[in-house]
Amino acid sequence: MNNKIRFELSFKNISQLENKLNFCKFNNIKNINIPCKGAIKKELFISTIDFISKNFCEFKVTYHYSLYHQYSQNKEKSYKDLLDFLKNSYSNRNYEILLVSGSNKKKNFDAINVLTKIKEEKNLKVKLGIAYNPYLDKYYKDTSERERFDRKLSSGLINSIWFQYGTDIKVLQNEVNYLRKVAKFEKMNLFGSLLIPSKQFIARFKFRPWKGVYISEKCLYSLDVFYGFTRDLVCFYKKNNITPVIETDFASSDKLDSVYSFFRNER
Repeated sequence: MNNKIRFELSFKNISQLENKLNFCKFNNIKNINIPCKGAIKKELFISTIDFISKNFCEFKVTYHYSLYHQYSQNKEKSYKDLLDFLKNSYSNRNYEILLVSGSNKKKNFDAINVLTKIKEEKNLKVKLGIAYNPYLDKYYKDTSERERFDRKLSSGLINSIWFQYGTDIKVLQNEVNYLRKVAKFEKMNLFGSLLIPSKQFIARFKFRPWKGVYISEKCLYSLDVFYGFTRDLVCFYKKNNITPVIETDFASSDKLDSVYSFFRNER
């Protein structure tokens, strides 16, 4: 399974990006994700694509395109920027795209609105990934996720689903079953977020929880419980043919070894 794992990179400038890409190269990591959040947005996001395309074309990259963070001036300008991005992806075939609305959805400019417009474009053949949070209904009282998925799927532009992280495998199983039932005639690649537990991560998460990320109190107050859950989640991903996406820092020998330890002894 190790050769299928994807790794999400975080960085604040091109120099940090280059160091992490060289680390990936040295450790034979080929599948990487570039988020669009924090410092990685607007100019740095676009510069990153250019830098990787010119200097590290051996990587299989998925870029997260945030409609919130890449919004510029107005909806018309922002949509044009997205179209240019999609056309470049289609012509170069050097990366794939995960389209996300962003942490705060723009009114009339979220993934559903944009997919509807893209579908009407002529001479643009593109397939996109979409995010799905299985935990919104049970833990955040948001019942809209399934409906939003159905509307995104109806665009005919979707080829991958990217699951948000959470620590309730029963809820995740229910949602995976639902999505497979709804998308039974579609060829879907499935990806799942994976956070690697550590005392440092737990302390940071307690201080500033990630929006929309459900982590149980049991995991937050017992590292051993968190370790056990992570092994169970890795097994669940393998059983359901879901590719893990490492979202915590891995760019040191010790941290990378910690990641791989969860894949050496799959239950």
